Amino acid sequence: MITYHKTSRVNVTRKNKKSYQIPTSHSTHSLTHFTNTPRRLLILFLYLSNILVVFFFFNFSFHYYYYLLKLLDFFMSPSQTQIEKSQLAAPEPEHCPGPESELAGQGDACKGCANQEICSSQTVKGPDPDLPIITERLSAIDHKILVLSGKGGVGKSTFTSMLAWAIAADEEIEVGAMDLDICGPSLPRMLGAEGESVHQSNSGWSPVYVADNLGLMSISFMLPDPDSAIIWRGAKKNGLIKQFLKDVNWGEKLDYLVVDTPPGTSDEHLSVTTYMKEVGIDGALIVTTPQEVALLDVRKEIDFCRKANIKILGLVENMSGFVCPNCKGESQIFKATTGGGKKLCEELGIPFLGSVPLDPRIGKACDMGECFFDSYPDSPAATAILDVVDALRDQVELSLENLAIK
Repeated sequence: MITYHKTSRVNVTRKNKKSYQIPTSHSTHSLTHFTNTPRRLLILFLYLSNILVVFFFFNFSFHYYYYLLKLLDFFMSPSQTQIEKSQLAAPEPEHCPGPESELAGQGDACKGCANQEICSSQTVKGPDPDLPIITERLSAIDHKILVLSGKGGVGKSTFTSMLAWAIAADEEIEVGAMDLDICGPSLPRMLGAEGESVHQSNSGWSPVYVADNLGLMSISFMLPDPDSAIIWRGAKKNGLIKQFLKDVNWGEKLDYLVVDTPPGTSDEHLSVTTYMKEVGIDGALIVTTPQEVALLDVRKEIDFCRKANIKILGLVENMSGFVCPNCKGESQIFKATTGGGKKLCEELGIPFLGSVPLDPRIGKACDMGECFFDSYPDSPAATAILDVVDALRDQVELSLENLAIK
């Protein structure tokens, strides 16, 4: 049983940006005085060039990196690097590796496909040179857990933040949270790191630490404005995910990496599983709500995990009932019309980790960027979440034991 202890927080302070200004030693001279001769014009050019070099080297931030990515995206559009879907002769079949894949036109799903000749005609690609770098970077991480949901709005990101806080309750455990919901990053707000920025060093990108032993990485830290829409194609999302896995420096050792993903089965999921398969993923935690509409998409998510050879650590039924904070009475808000998550787990043979009741104070804590367990340690929801984390860690250890036996 997890005993929750408050973790000391790190006040993340931004470094004051240095201001580089042109010295005023020549302020008494007019511009025409500088440009009277070609020699003075050359001196002025070199002088300004040196200032620009200093400025960009010492004030480079991810805001500039964001616009650089947009510029590169313009010059390296999909029409120049890979086959566009509009060029395909027919819709992509099920299990299609994709026209940009190394197996394009060569996979089992390609046999008899009308697009086989088109896909196989592109330049043959060798192994991704970044895969060994990613493998080496992630080899220092003991456990890697994907948090998935078939449907949006079931509380996946909220539960990811609760999971990160709960594991980090043990001050001897180093935890990292990676926000791969590229178009809808919300972990920075939920973990109290909104408005912060990451820094680049020789060892890589440094995550933002919201506690002594809890770091966070998100695209939200790179945006020039928190309300900026991220309108990216799949190839660009994949490139950022690769950089997150390759360049983020989590330190010498990380015990747990919790990865928040977007809902459904999209490019982000395929990229994560492709890049991390060499170093190994402990498994996936699937979040759902009790009603059948959510379970319909969960079945697809389970099918995706099995086809991608990702172990399912278990399923969590979120918003399962409502416990009144005042009278402690319980009622069902989202009724399990077909038996809910527990019955689904029995049907499909996957572990059921537990149910978490709906508590409006969880939403309030996430909006304020506060740890729910600090504010309401005795609430039924806090107890339920800690029980789920206990069950999850048991599944992780069981997976390691089974792997050792094999």
